Amino acid sequence: MPVKINGTVVKLQLDSGSAYTIIGENSFNTVFPKVKPRLMMPNFVLKDYQSQVIEILGSCDVQVQLGAKVVTLPLVVAKSNRAKHVKIKEENIKRLGDVLVEEIKLGRLSPDNFSQTDVHPNSDDAWALDWLFVVDTLNFCFWHNEKEEGWKVEGYTGYFALCAAINRAQREKIDILNPNFYSTIQEDQLQNILRSDTEVTCPLISERVNCLHEVGNTLLTVFNGSFKNVVMQSDKSARKLLNHIVEYFPCFKDEAVYKGHKVSFYKRAQILIGDIWSCFRNTGIGYFEDINEITAFADYRVPQALLWYGVLEYDSALLEKLNANEVLKNGDNNEIEIRGCSLHAIEMVKDYAVKILGDRKINSILVDHFLWDFRRKHAEEILNKNLPFHKTFSIYY
Repeated sequence: MPVKINGTVVKLQLDSGSAYTIIGENSFNTVFPKVKPRLMMPNFVLKDYQSQVIEILGSCDVQVQLGAKVVTLPLVVAKSNRAKHVKIKEENIKRLGDVLVEEIKLGRLSPDNFSQTDVHPNSDDAWALDWLFVVDTLNFCFWHNEKEEGWKVEGYTGYFALCAAINRAQREKIDILNPNFYSTIQEDQLQNILRSDTEVTCPLISERVNCLHEVGNTLLTVFNGSFKNVVMQSDKSARKLLNHIVEYFPCFKDEAVYKGHKVSFYKRAQILIGDIWSCFRNTGIGYFEDINEITAFADYRVPQALLWYGVLEYDSALLEKLNANEVLKNGDNNEIEIRGCSLHAIEMVKDYAVKILGDRKINSILVDHFLWDFRRKHAEEILNKNLPFHKTFSIYY
C-alpha cells in the first residue's frame, strides 16, 4: 500500500490480522487501537492519502521501506479472533493486570531485577554485552517432559543452566565470548562447555554449533568482530537494532506462515534487546528511546502462566495433543496460535496496567519477566493443575 509521507513514497505492509483505515492529514487510524501510537512516527505528515480499509490476516509485521532500506517492526500480533484452538479470556485480563500493578508499586518488577540472579552479568562487567549475545544465540529449546530428568548444569535447569555453563566456561579460561573462537567451534567442544550434571545432554547441539558459526562469522566479516558495533549502529533505537539482528543473523529470524500470511515473532532477537536493556538498566549501551516497541517473547513457558491466570484457554483438541506430549512442528498452526495469542494477551495486560499506573514505567518486557519467573516459581503447582506447555524442536525459542 503506497502512501506519501513528506513527499517520500513509503510502502506500508500491514500484516497484523485486522482491518485498518488511513484517514486525515496527520494520523493513522485503526480499528485495532493499540496499533495507532506505534504507527505514529514523529514528524511524519501524510500529504497524499487515499482513505481505504485493508483486511489482511495473520501476521505481525509492519515494514517501512524508504529507498532500499527496510525496517522490520513486529509491532502487533495476529489478532486472537483468527485463532481456532486458542482463546483469550478478556474477562481475566484485569485479574492479571492488577497483579502486575501491585508488583510494580511494590518495586518487585523492574529492570533492576535482571542481575539479582547469580548467573547473570552485571552492567559493569566489561564482557557483559558479548555474554548476552552468545547466551541469546544459544537460548532455545531446553524443554523435556515434565516428569523426566532434564539437562542440568550446576543445579540449574533450562535457560539458567545455559547461563551457568557459559559462566563455567569463562572460569575454565575457554574463550567462549570471542567470535574468533566460536565461529569455528566444534561439536565436541560445545558438548564439553554444555556438559550436564546428569546423563541428559543439551538438545540440538549441532544446531547450536551452526548458530555460533553463523553469528561469529558475520561479526568478524561485517562488524569488525564486535557485537557492540551492531548495537552502536542502531543509534539508540530498539527498532533499528531488531532490524540489524534479523537481517544479519538469520538464525534469529523467527518467522512462520499462518493461513497464507507471514507471521513474525523474533523471540530471540527481541529477548536479546530486552536483556541488554535490563542488564544496563536502560542506560549507556542499554538505552533505547523506543524500547516500548519490543513485544513479549513468544516461548513455550509464558503461555503456561497465562493459562494459570485464565487469560488463555485451549480447546479440547489442542489440550489432547499437548497432554499426549505430541511434538508440534515449528510453524504448525497450533504453535502459531499459542504464540500469537500469548503476545496479544500480554499487550492487552500491559495496556490495562499502563492505564492504572499512569506515568509509571511498564512495558511488555517486564510483563514477560513476571510471567516467566512466575512459571518457574510455581512449576509444580502448574503441573498439578494439568496446564501443559507446547513442545517444539526449534532454534527460534
